[in-house]
Amino acid sequence: MKILEVKQLTDFKHLNLFSNKYKDRTGTLKSWIFASRSKEPQVMLNEESKSCKPSAVVIIPFHQEYKKLVMIKEFRVPLGAYQYGFPAGLMDRDEEIEETAVRELKEETGLEIVKIIRRSPAIYSSSGMTDESISLVYVICSGKPSIEWNEDSEDIEVLMISSEDAQKLLETPDIKFDVKSWIVVSTFARTGII
Repeated sequence: MKILEVKQLTDFKHLNLFSNKYKDRTGTLKSWIFASRSKEPQVMLNEESKSCKPSAVVIIPFHQEYKKLVMIKEFRVPLGAYQYGFPAGLMDRDEEIEETAVRELKEETGLEIVKIIRRSPAIYSSSGMTDESISLVYVICSGKPSIEWNEDSEDIEVLMISSEDAQKLLETPDIKFDVKSWIVVSTFARTGII
Protein backbone atom coordinates (compact mmCIF):
# COMPACT_ATOMS: atom_id res chain seq x y z
CA MET A 1 0.00 0.00 0.00
CA LYS A 2 1.35 3.41 -0.91
CA ILE A 3 -0.13 6.90 -0.58
CA LEU A 4 0.54 8.85 -3.78
CA GLU A 5 -1.27 12.18 -3.31
CA VAL A 6 -3.25 14.08 -0.68
CA LYS A 7 -5.63 16.88 -1.71
CA GLN A 8 -7.56 19.21 0.62
CA LEU A 9 -11.26 19.44 -0.35
CA THR A 10 -12.61 21.93 2.23
CA ASP A 11 -11.21 24.87 4.17
CA PHE A 12 -12.77 25.23 7.63
CA LYS A 13 -11.27 26.16 11.00
CA HIS A 14 -11.56 22.91 13.01
CA LEU A 15 -12.27 20.11 10.53
CA ASN A 16 -11.62 19.50 6.84
CA LEU A 17 -12.11 16.82 4.22
CA PHE A 18 -9.19 15.44 2.23
CA SER A 19 -8.93 13.03 -0.66
CA ASN A 20 -5.97 10.81 -1.21
CA LYS A 21 -4.91 8.60 -4.05
CA TYR A 22 -3.15 5.37 -3.21
CA LYS A 23 -2.20 2.02 -4.62
CA ASP A 24 -3.61 -1.02 -2.89
CA ARG A 25 -1.54 -4.15 -2.26
CA THR A 26 -2.16 -5.35 -5.83
CA GLY A 27 -1.02 -2.03 -7.32
CA THR A 28 -4.54 -0.89 -8.24
CA LEU A 29 -5.04 2.89 -8.09
CA LYS A 30 -7.75 3.89 -5.57
CA SER A 31 -8.98 6.94 -3.67
CA TRP A 32 -10.22 7.61 -0.14
CA ILE A 33 -11.91 10.61 1.49
CA PHE A 34 -11.24 11.32 5.16
CA ALA A 35 -11.62 14.09 7.72
CA SER A 36 -8.75 15.79 9.53
CA ARG A 37 -8.46 18.46 12.20
CA SER A 38 -5.05 19.38 10.84
CA LYS A 39 -4.14 21.55 7.88
CA GLU A 40 -1.43 18.94 7.28
CA PRO A 41 -2.95 15.48 7.78
CA GLN A 42 -1.04 12.61 9.33
CA VAL A 43 -1.01 10.76 5.97
CA MET A 44 2.53 9.81 5.07
CA LEU A 45 3.54 10.04 1.42
CA ASN A 46 6.50 7.78 1.98
CA GLU A 47 7.56 4.94 4.24
CA GLU A 48 9.31 7.16 6.78
CA SER A 49 7.44 7.55 10.03
CA LYS A 50 7.13 10.92 11.65
CA SER A 51 6.42 11.82 15.25
CA CYS A 52 2.75 12.29 15.97
CA LYS A 53 1.48 14.98 18.29
CA PRO A 54 -2.15 14.24 19.19
CA SER A 55 -4.89 16.47 17.82
CA ALA A 56 -6.70 16.53 21.16
CA VAL A 57 -6.73 15.30 24.73
CA VAL A 58 -9.40 13.42 26.65
CA ILE A 59 -9.15 13.88 30.41
CA ILE A 60 -10.17 11.03 32.76
CA PRO A 61 -10.60 12.87 36.10
CA PHE A 62 -11.07 11.36 39.56
CA HIS A 63 -12.17 13.90 42.17
CA GLN A 64 -10.03 13.61 45.31
CA GLU A 65 -12.62 15.00 47.76
CA TYR A 66 -15.78 13.41 46.31
CA LYS A 67 -13.94 10.14 45.58
CA LYS A 68 -15.83 9.89 42.29
CA LEU A 69 -15.16 9.78 38.59
CA VAL A 70 -15.95 13.06 36.83
CA MET A 71 -17.89 12.74 33.58
CA ILE A 72 -19.74 15.17 31.38
CA LYS A 73 -23.07 14.90 29.62
CA GLU A 74 -22.67 17.07 26.53
CA PHE A 75 -24.86 17.93 23.57
CA ARG A 76 -23.10 16.74 20.41
CA VAL A 77 -24.33 18.35 17.19
CA PRO A 78 -23.57 15.38 14.84
CA LEU A 79 -25.67 13.14 17.12
CA GLY A 80 -28.43 15.70 17.70
CA ALA A 81 -28.43 14.42 21.28
CA TYR A 82 -26.51 14.28 24.55
CA GLN A 83 -23.51 11.98 24.90
CA TYR A 84 -21.79 10.78 28.06
CA GLY A 85 -18.05 11.24 27.97
CA PHE A 86 -15.10 12.98 29.52
CA PRO A 87 -13.79 16.53 29.26
CA ALA A 88 -11.80 16.89 26.06
CA GLY A 89 -10.50 19.43 23.63
CA LEU A 90 -8.22 20.27 20.76
CA MET A 91 -4.60 21.09 21.47
CA ASP A 92 -3.52 24.64 20.69
CA ARG A 93 -0.57 24.85 18.29
CA ASP A 94 2.20 25.39 20.88
CA GLU A 95 0.61 23.55 23.82
CA GLU A 96 1.91 20.42 25.47
CA ILE A 97 -0.49 17.60 26.32
CA GLU A 98 -0.50 18.44 30.03
CA GLU A 99 -1.23 22.13 29.35
CA THR A 100 -4.20 21.23 27.20
CA ALA A 101 -5.51 18.87 29.90
CA VAL A 102 -5.32 21.61 32.56
CA ARG A 103 -7.02 24.17 30.31
CA GLU A 104 -9.79 21.90 29.03
CA LEU A 105 -10.66 20.43 32.45
CA LYS A 106 -11.05 23.96 33.84
CA GLU A 107 -13.05 25.22 30.83
CA GLU A 108 -15.48 22.28 30.73
CA THR A 109 -15.89 21.42 34.42
CA GLY A 110 -14.43 24.26 36.52
CA LEU A 111 -12.14 21.70 38.20
CA GLU A 112 -8.36 21.85 38.61
CA ILE A 113 -5.79 19.11 38.13
CA VAL A 114 -3.94 18.17 41.31
CA LYS A 115 -1.89 15.35 39.82
CA ILE A 116 -1.43 13.69 36.45
CA ILE A 117 -1.42 9.93 36.98
CA ARG A 118 -0.56 8.82 33.44
CA ARG A 119 -1.17 9.61 29.80
CA SER A 120 -1.34 7.61 26.64
CA PRO A 121 0.61 8.21 23.47
CA ALA A 122 -1.36 9.45 20.45
CA ILE A 123 -4.13 6.91 19.84
CA TYR A 124 -6.75 6.64 17.09
CA SER A 125 -10.42 5.69 17.51
CA SER A 126 -11.89 5.97 14.01
CA SER A 127 -9.03 5.63 11.54
CA GLY A 128 -11.35 4.59 8.72
CA MET A 129 -12.82 8.11 8.73
CA THR A 130 -10.21 10.43 10.22
CA ASP A 131 -6.56 10.82 11.12
CA GLU A 132 -7.53 12.48 14.42
CA SER A 133 -5.53 11.22 17.38
CA ILE A 134 -5.99 11.85 21.07
CA SER A 135 -4.03 11.35 24.25
CA LEU A 136 -5.90 9.99 27.26
CA VAL A 137 -4.78 11.88 30.38
CA TYR A 138 -5.72 10.28 33.72
CA VAL A 139 -5.76 12.84 36.55
CA ILE A 140 -6.68 13.52 40.15
CA CYS A 141 -8.68 16.74 40.38
CA SER A 142 -10.15 19.06 42.96
CA GLY A 143 -12.58 21.95 43.24
CA LYS A 144 -16.26 22.69 42.80
CA PRO A 145 -17.86 21.72 39.48
CA SER A 146 -18.89 24.70 37.36
CA ILE A 147 -19.81 25.42 33.75
CA GLU A 148 -18.87 29.10 34.10
CA TRP A 149 -16.03 28.76 31.56
CA ASN A 150 -18.04 26.86 28.89
CA GLU A 151 -18.14 28.37 25.41
CA ASP A 152 -21.53 29.43 24.03
CA SER A 153 -21.47 26.40 21.71
CA GLU A 154 -21.06 23.98 24.65
CA ASP A 155 -24.02 22.51 26.54
CA ILE A 156 -22.39 20.52 29.34
CA GLU A 157 -23.55 18.98 32.62
CA VAL A 158 -20.79 17.91 35.03
CA LEU A 159 -21.47 14.54 36.69
CA MET A 160 -19.84 12.90 39.73
CA ILE A 161 -20.03 9.13 39.26
CA SER A 162 -19.51 6.37 41.84
CA SER A 163 -18.72 2.85 40.63
CA GLU A 164 -22.37 1.94 41.35
CA ASP A 165 -23.55 4.94 39.28
CA ALA A 166 -21.22 3.82 36.51
CA GLN A 167 -22.81 0.38 36.44
CA LYS A 168 -26.30 1.93 36.24
CA LEU A 169 -25.20 4.09 33.30
CA LEU A 170 -23.87 1.03 31.49
CA GLU A 171 -27.21 -0.75 31.99
CA THR A 172 -29.25 2.14 30.55
CA PRO A 173 -29.86 1.24 26.89
CA ASP A 174 -30.71 4.67 25.47
CA ILE A 175 -27.58 6.47 26.72
CA LYS A 176 -25.09 7.51 24.05
CA PHE A 177 -21.45 6.92 25.01
CA ASP A 178 -18.22 7.95 23.40
CA VAL A 179 -16.37 4.64 22.73
CA LYS A 180 -13.34 5.56 24.87
CA SER A 181 -15.62 6.63 27.70
CA TRP A 182 -17.62 3.40 27.63
CA ILE A 183 -14.41 1.40 28.08
CA VAL A 184 -13.22 3.57 31.02
CA VAL A 185 -16.67 3.60 32.69
CA SER A 186 -16.96 -0.17 32.27
CA THR A 187 -13.59 -0.69 33.98
CA PHE A 188 -14.47 1.82 36.73
CA ALA A 189 -17.80 0.06 37.38
CA ARG A 190 -15.97 -3.26 37.87
CA THR A 191 -12.96 -2.04 39.85
CA GLY A 192 -13.80 1.37 41.35
CA ILE A 193 -10.45 2.73 40.13
CA ILE A 194 -9.25 4.62 37.09
